[in-house]
Amino acid sequence: MNEPEPQSELIPFGPKSRHRKTRDFDTRQYLIDAMGIDDIWRVFRIMAEFAESFEILGSLPQSVTVFGSARTPENHTMYGTARALGRRIAKEGLATITGGGPGIMEAANRGAYEAGGISVGLNIVLPREQQPNPYTTTSLNFNYFFVRKVMLIKYSIAVVIFPGGFGTLDELFETITLIQTERILPFPVILFDSTYWSGLFEWVKKQVLPEGNITTADLGLYHLTDSVEETLEIIRSIE
Repeated sequence: MNEPEPQSELIPFGPKSRHRKTRDFDTRQYLIDAMGIDDIWRVFRIMAEFAESFEILGSLPQSVTVFGSARTPENHTMYGTARALGRRIAKEGLATITGGGPGIMEAANRGAYEAGGISVGLNIVLPREQQPNPYTTTSLNFNYFFVRKVMLIKYSIAVVIFPGGFGTLDELFETITLIQTERILPFPVILFDSTYWSGLFEWVKKQVLPEGNITTADLGLYHLTDSVEETLEIIRSIE
């Protein structure tokens, strides 16, 4: 007795999927076919976020981006230091750009705002933690992390990275990678609080470098500091 032929089964690409397969095919090759009208409109929404950002941020003076944890409380030493740095950046005639949220971001925006400077917040829509802080003179909201990350870097002449978690680490290593791979012109990447960061970069020196995964020159892509004044000196040294 002959076996019945296998029946095609619906593949759960989405509620409107019309794509089917038999047991002989791997559906991963059909992902392009699975794109629907929602995906097409998403492309336009991404373009709109880029276009609005270019228009607004392109008119700013030179800027310094400050990264750091959204979870740093107001009574933390690093909050006070980031606030002081934002104030000093403003007095240098530079704009301060942050991710627009609480913690270190709020502190840097707050210092710039209190000094009468340009304080920019590039907020991301997230289910928790990320709420816009009230200390910005220019604020943009983003749905897409990758668009926001481009804008956090594109208009900056330096970045200062305070202690933070996975998001801050992502911003740190993406910035260094963009410089390392010559996708952006080099500028200072300043890591604030050597006690916090030194263990990570000791591991980079002792593990990553000997394995040949980076070069000795790559170790010069960042600066460690504990001083607001030294941070400003590094920024002032930019030609």
